[in-house]
Amino acid sequence: MKVYLVGAGPGDPGLITVKGRRILERADAVFYDNLASDRLLDLVPRHAERVYVGKKRSLHEFSQEEISAMLVERARKGGTIVRLKGGDPFIFGRGGEEIEALASAGIPFEIVPA
Repeated sequence: MKVYLVGAGPGDPGLITVKGRRILERADAVFYDNLASDRLLDLVPRHAERVYVGKKRSLHEFSQEEISAMLVERARKGGTIVRLKGGDPFIFGRGGEEIEALASAGIPFEIVPA
């Protein structure tokens, strides 16, 4: 069980880091936002759970607290969990809040920058 916060970079699947690509290719669940290109989801195994947690201006699928709770809950079920973020995990991404929730819950995590 581990959660990876993966920066999607500019969104082109050819530009994501090698490490980010490898993690997506073995993901069991991917929580992705509006800024991460849908083309990156093509790298994810067919069996993997895909959860859109995006935010656009005033339209939010889930609050930040709900997203953090979902990551913790899913991680406790096991597997490779990916929080795919457009650009870098910490620029406009609220990655800090997510890693605080994971750390508080004792969930191992890793940051994979764009």
